[in-house]
Amino acid sequence: MNLNVSREAAEWYASEMDLKPGDYLQFVVKIYGGIPTVHPDYYLGISIGKEGSIGIKNVVEGITFYFSVEDSWFLKEYDLDIIKKDNDVEYIFK
Repeated sequence: MNLNVSREAAEWYASEMDLKPGDYLQFVVKIYGGIPTVHPDYYLGISIGKEGSIGIKNVVEGITFYFSVEDSWFLKEYDLDIIKKDNDVEYIFK
């Protein structure tokens, strides 16, 4: 149950979303449309800023990438690696 954001992926997010050290990027569980996942009918969305309590986090390049306590169940049986691939990021569930 880990969230691993590569340095290159963090730099991509910082560039694409104008993030700076000290910022928060939350992965939000959604039931329709978004980033495909290993859970049928569930997707990920992204929100900038800190809301609620942090359940799982990874701080890279000074940016806190996280799932809230309420959405932590999403990674209960998985690790999520986020890497930069070509000119985008890729989400790998293990």
